[in-house]
Amino acid sequence: MAAHLSYGRVNLNVLREAVRRELREFLDKCAGSKAIVWDEYLTGPFGLIAQYSLLKEHEVEKMFTLKGSRLPAADVKNIIFFVRPRLELMDIIAENVLSEDRRGPVRDFHILFVPRRSLLCEQRLKDLGVLGSFIHREEYSLDLIPFDGDLLSMESEGAFKECYLDSDQTSLYHAAKGLMTLQALYGTIPQIFGKGECARQVANMMIRMKREFTGSQNSIFPVFDNLLLLDRNVDLLTPLATQLTYEGLIDEIYGIQNSYVKLPPEKFAPKKQGDGGKDLPTEAKKLQLNSAEELYAEIRDKNFNAVGSVLSKKAKVISAAFEERHNAKTVGEIKQFVSQLPHMQAARGSLANHTSIAELIKDVTTSEDFFDKLTVEQEFMSGIDTDKVNGYIEDCIAQKHPLVKVLRLICLQSVCNSGLKQKVLDYYKREILQTYGYEHILTLHNLEKAGLLRPQTGGRNNYPTIRKTLRLWMDDVNEQNPTDISYVYSGYAPLSVRLAQLLSRPGWRSIEEVLRILPGPHFEERQPLPTGLQKKRQPGENRVTLIFFLGGVTFAEVAALRFLSQLEDGGTEYVIATTKLMNGATWIESLMEKPL
Repeated sequence: MAAHLSYGRVNLNVLREAVRRELREFLDKCAGSKAIVWDEYLTGPFGLIAQYSLLKEHEVEKMFTLKGSRLPAADVKNIIFFVRPRLELMDIIAENVLSEDRRGPVRDFHILFVPRRSLLCEQRLKDLGVLGSFIHREEYSLDLIPFDGDLLSMESEGAFKECYLDSDQTSLYHAAKGLMTLQALYGTIPQIFGKGECARQVANMMIRMKREFTGSQNSIFPVFDNLLLLDRNVDLLTPLATQLTYEGLIDEIYGIQNSYVKLPPEKFAPKKQGDGGKDLPTEAKKLQLNSAEELYAEIRDKNFNAVGSVLSKKAKVISAAFEERHNAKTVGEIKQFVSQLPHMQAARGSLANHTSIAELIKDVTTSEDFFDKLTVEQEFMSGIDTDKVNGYIEDCIAQKHPLVKVLRLICLQSVCNSGLKQKVLDYYKREILQTYGYEHILTLHNLEKAGLLRPQTGGRNNYPTIRKTLRLWMDDVNEQNPTDISYVYSGYAPLSVRLAQLLSRPGWRSIEEVLRILPGPHFEERQPLPTGLQKKRQPGENRVTLIFFLGGVTFAEVAALRFLSQLEDGGTEYVIATTKLMNGATWIESLMEKPL
């Protein structure tokens, strides 16, 4: 059991166990020894579901990464390909199968598509003459993966681009299927709210799927009270700003992949006397980050400026606990101290790691350039000088700073001004193409198509109305003991989370005007419950809302929702689901034609 998945109101271990069971059943169909050939992208998400020990119990003896040419030698009866339904992967699989040594022992091939089988892929395998080689061709519907006790992700890296640039609704279908799986495990969600075009489509798919399964009545008592579906393009601003929570900054600077982060090793090398610092490790330090670690659970969602004081308090508590050993006089006291030792040593190790990470982050956040960039971002978000060419952005282009950083700032300015004046936009484009190369014209086109970088139409800037009505900018933010969600960006309250907060109380009727300005329809659907399953809430019991971000979510938004869940009089606890956990840089990169 993964204990950190069951601490919240909704026990996400139930979902993890259901997908583990499905995996075990498939492995048992392929009797005998097995080797798994992995589509490399899937290894991270699978690691959150099943460790190697589970695979080993089901006779998995070898694991390889999917590569061209021949498969490595393995004395096994079954070879199973675990792959996403991508045509380019089918070509590699065909190469593997065709280069199989005919003189060697005969091996059985199987293919498991994650999360869906694809007729196009099977047709490609047929054209390449290998479809008949596969005994089992099945799908493994790993739609939503539990990352933490209140966080689920599909880890579909192309979802935003597919929806908004390619008009491809595959990831929306997977989202709807994932929601149907959740309802099968946790009961029908009585009310669905949504904002945005994709949200509307997912809700329609869910309603259609429910109609198609009318025969089976869901008799599980509902765990969720509401579902809120939110399109990423309803709030394009939030991911573009630099996240200022501890977890958000780790992601911004080092990138968190499937709850793991890789960090520069020299900060984590044990310091030995008289060593002179030689023999420093060269392998990156890999750490898992989730709420199973007590200290991380406490500091992950804090503004980075509030983390230092927590770490120093913890250091005092831990060293006082170790000093206790001198007071242990009787055998009983010594025994008690020894029994607490493993926990204390784990706490000390955890503190050392997070102190090192905080030092690494501080080196970045105290730099002059970080401060200059943050100042420009905050000016844009509070509505200052959004309609003219920005001097700092010009300098960044002239000094050839990373293109992703430049594009992120220009997109932020465009969103905070409801589009840029044509001459400002043309100037930026010209400067970028002349400095970084004309091949980026396709990237600029993609950003325009996604609504991130566009000319202002109708000459009107709607952002000030949205900012004032939704209180998106707060001047006096308490970063140490926050009273409002704006602490996650030191002043800016994420628009997406503000929408969720206002839906909970007093309801969206109070902001009809702003909802009309924001893109896409807003709607409400009710799903009737069988008699006897209606929920009677006890006095003081919070509602549970599942909020699904279609197109990706940032760690800062997750932190803001956790903050709302913990409010004494908030009335609502949130479980967060998304197509992908992302930040501004990975988002812009996913829209670039030639990722750098």
